[in-house]
Amino acid sequence: MHDNNGGVQPSGLFWVVPIPQDAFKVSHDGRRATLEAHDVSVIDSFQFGGPNMVPATVSFTVKWQAIEHRQPRGKGSTVSPTDPAAFLGSFARARSTGSFSGSQLGFSFKSHAASTDLGYGLMGSERNGVFL
Repeated sequence: MHDNNGGVQPSGLFWVVPIPQDAFKVSHDGRRATLEAHDVSVIDSFQFGGPNMVPATVSFTVKWQAIEHRQPRGKGSTVSPTDPAAFLGSFARARSTGSFSGSQLGFSFKSHAASTDLGYGLMGSERNGVFL
């Protein structure tokens, strides 16, 4: 078993790694987006929080294409801040595709391209908290 991850940050945040600013791109009309990164440094701990850690790299490409029109969602500041509807956004169903690969000394993997054709994808924009 392999767990390629960014480790646990001093703040306690885990499974997060920095990526280049230009790794995420959204089309001008907001209907397409791509997240692409190559050779991102991670560790393979073989199990989350495990004692063994081996340096590794991962690469991935994920693409989203809206397949419906955006629909407004949320109630913003018209409800209590603890209400699950205390956000504003617009979202569209989307088709997502992705491929992933990784390597470390003596081990590598590469996925087949996958999609949400038999599942569910969503893209949009949201604002919450102090941004309402």
